[in-house]
Amino acid sequence: MQTTETPHESKTRILNAALDVFRAKGYAATRIEDICAAAGLTKGSFFHHFKTKEDLAIEAASHWGAYAGELFATAPYQTLADPRDRLLAYVDFRKSLMQGELPKFTCFGGTLVQEVYLSHPQIRDACGATFDSHGAALADDVAKAIDKYGSDGTWTAESLALHIQAVLQGAFILAKSRQSAEAGIQCVDHLRRYLEVLFPPARKA
Repeated sequence: MQTTETPHESKTRILNAALDVFRAKGYAATRIEDICAAAGLTKGSFFHHFKTKEDLAIEAASHWGAYAGELFATAPYQTLADPRDRLLAYVDFRKSLMQGELPKFTCFGGTLVQEVYLSHPQIRDACGATFDSHGAALADDVAKAIDKYGSDGTWTAESLALHIQAVLQGAFILAKSRQSAEAGIQCVDHLRRYLEVLFPPARKA
């Protein structure tokens, strides 16, 4: 007996397709037909769930944030007790994800916000919310590393969390510009070295 797909399942298929297509083609170049083709659904199904492409992009940003949040919350580095070890292993985990096709490992929020930050402020803000959520989790580990290893007092946990995100987003841009993950991976390697300098093992209590 053939099962019928529920409305929730079809909506999820559209959202998942949007993550891939928007990252590959950008917001402006993506058509609703492209999303439907990638999802294997009709335009009727699309308009049952979304009024416009913009509405889809806004909800896709939240969908991306939920996916990324789960990915990082259950990543192996979370099991490490030492905050310095967690930060370094976080960077190693990000590096491990930088393989395969570029649209598959680059950031949905970073891709869209560069294009729509002025033209579509609601999409910009939805993407920004994903950065804020992830940055808060990073800042928590940085703050714990500062408590344990110290700092020179000229920077904050929040500023370092932003810097980590900025390096990663820049790494994705370089990977795209050179059509190779290697340039981005080198940036991530330098980020790891920088964190090792900020939190040298010698400072351990």
